[in-house]
Amino acid sequence: MKVLFLVFHGFSEYNGISKKIHGQVKGLRECGADVRLCYYEVQKDKRRVWVVDNNVIADFGYGIRAKARKRFDYQSLTDYILANNFSFVYMRSDHNANPFTIRMVRRLREGKCKVLMEIPTYPYDQEYHTLRMRLDLFVDRLFRRQLAKNLDAIVTFTRNKEIFGQRTIQISNGIDFDTLPLRKPLPGKSEEIHLLGVAEVHYWHGYDRLIKGLEYYYRTHPSTKVYFHIVGHLGGPREETEIYGAIKKGNLAHYVILHGAIWGNDLDNIFDQCDFAVGSLGRHRSGITHIKTLKNREYAARGIPFIYSEIDDDFEGKPYILKTRADESPIEIQKILDFLNNHIFLPESIRKSIYNLSWGQQMEEVLSNYQ
Repeated sequence: MKVLFLVFHGFSEYNGISKKIHGQVKGLRECGADVRLCYYEVQKDKRRVWVVDNNVIADFGYGIRAKARKRFDYQSLTDYILANNFSFVYMRSDHNANPFTIRMVRRLREGKCKVLMEIPTYPYDQEYHTLRMRLDLFVDRLFRRQLAKNLDAIVTFTRNKEIFGQRTIQISNGIDFDTLPLRKPLPGKSEEIHLLGVAEVHYWHGYDRLIKGLEYYYRTHPSTKVYFHIVGHLGGPREETEIYGAIKKGNLAHYVILHGAIWGNDLDNIFDQCDFAVGSLGRHRSGITHIKTLKNREYAARGIPFIYSEIDDDFEGKPYILKTRADESPIEIQKILDFLNNHIFLPESIRKSIYNLSWGQQMEEVLSNYQ
């Protein structure tokens, strides 16, 4: 089976989405598929190109015209797919439904190539809050049901059996265990606790709730020092205002450490240093109740206990999970300390509990439903 995995953007070394896509491609290959990874890239010399497995298949050139062609020129991409006899295309949605993506999908299906589209987060309208973003969303909203109608199925990480009128294939976000080393806790830190949040920080992560909880905690003059490490860029002005504002208001500059984006051994070392991880605490802000986030799975694969506020069917009731309310209340830091003091968490046991979430098994679900 010959598969094209289609992505409408490029990759970065530290980005969790990039790691996820490579894990999915690897998972498909473990299932026996012949997979090509196709992506759009702005190269170092500013040329805008479509690439398949490091080979340029379409070169749009430079400048504004080249940038605009990304939105409407899928001719060379479509021709490449049909000429190379792909069985199906696994397309990751970029919320880019428009007449041109619809035409591409129609041409592919007319050429006997099936098309599945993954929607990474659903619903997603609430994530668009700037004027420019809302204009992009307006176009997507006009055409997404028509695009969905022309697909063979939509892949989702939700419970939804139908999205935009199209049937879904329901899977979980998966893990490539080979890329995530098991955490090795550092000994001798009984007088301090280190919390860790790893994300490109957006308002739905709700890290401001944790910081506000720290402000209240330190007002009670506790004996245990608690630190919160944030690894990843802040997503925009809204997040900067929320995070920096909460740190300043609580006088927490010493206790909230902003590392920026790090990866590799440096990221591994921070996981070893930290005792407890922080998942999403604000998914309710974007209207989401049920979701299977990639971050929860990465934390479990690393072997670290963590907290979140949504409903994630793969983790509800797990002994290493601390749930909190899906509202705007500050996180109760003392509850985290009590949770850690009353349990012993072995990284190996946490990791073993999610072996069923390997990308190989999740992509097998996709292939079996597709066939």
